[in-house]
Amino acid sequence: MKILAIETATPSSSVALGDDASLQAMSVNVDSRGHVGFVVPAIDFCFARAGWNVQDLDLLVVDVGPGTYSGIRSGLATAQAIAAAVGIPIVTVSSLTLLAMRAATGHRRIWSVVDVRRGEVAISPYLPVPGGVVRDGSAEICSPDKFAAMIDADPVATLLVGDHDVLGDGFFRGMHRVKRGLPRYPSAETALEYAMLAAATEDFTRSEDIRPLYMREPDVRINWTEFREEGMWPGAAS
Repeated sequence: MKILAIETATPSSSVALGDDASLQAMSVNVDSRGHVGFVVPAIDFCFARAGWNVQDLDLLVVDVGPGTYSGIRSGLATAQAIAAAVGIPIVTVSSLTLLAMRAATGHRRIWSVVDVRRGEVAISPYLPVPGGVVRDGSAEICSPDKFAAMIDADPVATLLVGDHDVLGDGFFRGMHRVKRGLPRYPSAETALEYAMLAAATEDFTRSEDIRPLYMREPDVRINWTEFREEGMWPGAAS
């Protein structure tokens, strides 16, 4: 199964091509404002490296957020255009889940952290299980102070992954049960792994049904029904 993964929800944008579990090509760019200019050239670069074209794809996976509004929008717009043009299913995944999947722990509760600006972070707890992670509570947006109070009141050993630098220098003071870990940002390579798991149960989303996971009101609204059906590679569906 040939899969395209698109991750543009955070400052680290990435695109990857995978053939089942084998990574074929990948491109990464860390730029909080460079999502739009990165994603399509990166896809073309990966196609060239792998020797594929858009018609070869069987599946697409895209990070729907939370994260930056412009980043999420650019990734979803690109994913919808390609899926509509080629006629392939889409798997959607949260940036919080992708972070937790790469956390290096076998026993600590994992808290994924994504900077959503305005002095707030998106957070979600997970538990490590054989072969992956499971969500251990609901995702929410809160201030670093509120998050610190939640962590401090929890007696369980904890690993924080994601953009924990935005929590501030004093956040971890006195928190002896809490460790910081990698990754800082989600990646398209991890999204490929998630797509394989989702494909096994046919957990797909129709292109027209995809919605961004902002977790709060966006600064700018977009009409998700008005993308050109032919996408960015006209004629690909012919």
